[in-house]
Amino acid sequence: MRRYRINEIFYSLQGEGAHTGRPAAFVRFSGCNLHCPFCDTDFRLRATLTADEILRQLQPHPARFVVLTGGEPALQADGALVDALHRAGYTIAIETNGTRPLPDGIDWVTLSPKEEGEVVLTRADELKVVYVGQDVERYADAIHAPVYYLQPCAREENGLAVDNREAVVDYCLHHPRWRLSLQTHKILHIR
Repeated sequence: MRRYRINEIFYSLQGEGAHTGRPAAFVRFSGCNLHCPFCDTDFRLRATLTADEILRQLQPHPARFVVLTGGEPALQADGALVDALHRAGYTIAIETNGTRPLPDGIDWVTLSPKEEGEVVLTRADELKVVYVGQDVERYADAIHAPVYYLQPCAREENGLAVDNREAVVDYCLHHPRWRLSLQTHKILHIR
């Protein structure tokens, strides 16, 4: 039986994009194929779990909306896991950098391309770009999605928190196909 490399499983509100505020169970996979300089996610290996073990950890949570995230979940998520989650009554969302094909059956795809990787996906339910001043129009031109989000990049420089919220707001105002996405979970100090 396949074992998945998992960093953590937790329950919270979705903090970004179209499902902001929606209660969700999160399965954070361990590992990523990119090394983005602004990444603030801990995706070290904490456990190896089968699909049944993942389901047992999800079961106590009342929401039947699960978000596969990482790291990069497309490195591990497969049809067997998707089928097991669907059989258990879950709607499945995935947050991916788009550099790997996805298994069939994912209900909602959030594609968040990064400068460091070559995107192979051409469709998503939402495109969410962490804005660091790059040419985001190339993503919008290459990836079909009903909605396009720009998200400020928060990082630390010389021990101080720095972000580019003003640049993102200005970009959205001048390019109205883009919408602002904030990391509301960080604003609210929740997971």
